[in-house]
Amino acid sequence: MDSPMRIIIVGGGTAGWMAANLFAKRWAHLPIQITVVESPDIKTVGVGEGSTPTLQQFFKQLNILDEDWMPHCNATYKYNIKFSGWSPGSGIDSYNHPFFTQLDTFTERPFTVNCYTRRLGLDVITQPDTFFFNSYLTEHHKLPYTPDNFPFEINYGYHFDSQKLGQFLMGHAKKLAVEHKLLTVDTVTLADNGDIKELHGSKGEVVKGEFFVDCTGFRSQLLQQTLGVTFNSFNDNLFNDAAIVLPTQVHNAKFETQSIAMSNGWRWQIPLTHRQGNGYVYSKDFQSPDKAEQELRQSLGLLDSDVEAMHLNMKVGQVNKHWHKNCLALGLSQGFIEPLEATALHLVQISIESFMDRFQNGNYQETDRDEFNKLTKARFDSVRDYIVAHYKLNTRNDSDYWLANRDNNNLSDSLLQLLDTWFTNGDLAQEIKTQNAHSHFGNASWHCLLAGYGTFPQLAANQPGTGDQFHEHQLHRFLHGCLLNFNAAK
Repeated sequence: MDSPMRIIIVGGGTAGWMAANLFAKRWAHLPIQITVVESPDIKTVGVGEGSTPTLQQFFKQLNILDEDWMPHCNATYKYNIKFSGWSPGSGIDSYNHPFFTQLDTFTERPFTVNCYTRRLGLDVITQPDTFFFNSYLTEHHKLPYTPDNFPFEINYGYHFDSQKLGQFLMGHAKKLAVEHKLLTVDTVTLADNGDIKELHGSKGEVVKGEFFVDCTGFRSQLLQQTLGVTFNSFNDNLFNDAAIVLPTQVHNAKFETQSIAMSNGWRWQIPLTHRQGNGYVYSKDFQSPDKAEQELRQSLGLLDSDVEAMHLNMKVGQVNKHWHKNCLALGLSQGFIEPLEATALHLVQISIESFMDRFQNGNYQETDRDEFNKLTKARFDSVRDYIVAHYKLNTRNDSDYWLANRDNNNLSDSLLQLLDTWFTNGDLAQEIKTQNAHSHFGNASWHCLLAGYGTFPQLAANQPGTGDQFHEHQLHRFLHGCLLNFNAAK
């Protein structure tokens, strides 16, 4: 009998254990042995505490119910991201970017048509909060529980303690026969053809495998350090390169992440069951770490507190090849597009799923690697463009940081075309479709951003009639009727 193929995942953390679980679940019938090699001396970053609805699908694939994992990870639901203070020049204090549900098929078109009408200078309702159901669930503190006969799916993300999530996923992976080895990888040996052959531990251990997954974080010990794959920085259009993290008590928080503009970046507020996660994402080119910490503490009322802050450096960009030779990079090893919009685990998950499709079908032939790398790069680029637009379109004038972001012209051709389509009253949905740029942020998301920032011309002098697809009271009646099917949050 042939020996099983050995897949070695180097590095634990959320990315490594997500990969281990999905590999073990889908390939349970194949002769594959999965091993996670984790160093007891290296701590995971462990501050990514928000997700998109793709994590909901991740747990469904593993047949894990919310009640099976959420209490272990101090997790809460997440329907929405609320942006505050990003575009004061438009007169808009805040706007919502909700996750979209099947119910929104009834209101997305009125929203986009109203946005087009407002782009023509007519006074119509364009606040995203008004049109999408998860905004109402957020505002009314509703849990996503419906009767069995409720005909629509409700999409939601989560907030969670990332350290505890990694521990939970490790325990589940072990139940799926994933092997766990604690050792610190000191050196890596290559085969004659340039593939990775062996890992050598600091105490003389040797781990052999046929395929390796690099989950070693920003240092990317396998893909970048050993195989020499280059890293392409995004610092010419995403300036933020550092973050500060401080926990506080949580009080009656809504099921949403808050993204609040600061003097030289933005801060998040993430409610968990036992605490509120807070972080300030900023650029060290515009603000020192000490000044940034002081600003964060002041905003949280912690100037006199002895709660210790954690300082982190960020490496924003992506590798030139996410899969090279017999090595796949996941998580921070493959790239990172700052915490705004919480895309990190989404990119990890779709990278894992895309890899599994091509690995199983083609046994990692060169054509499969090329196709995977092209698709993954495009996904990272598409997410980056959406994040860049948040900074480019800001209307703040209170610091050189915000002015530099607004004046930054290092934009991709794709983003330039999307913005040109919007400002020249073109068909944005068709442009997104033409570019195939909707893998994560689609038509509704772009409309939420552009309408939420108030990127409209001045109102026309003559207003013939609103042209609203729905009057506001009709929207409220419809969405409030749907709310009757939901239990109140406790």
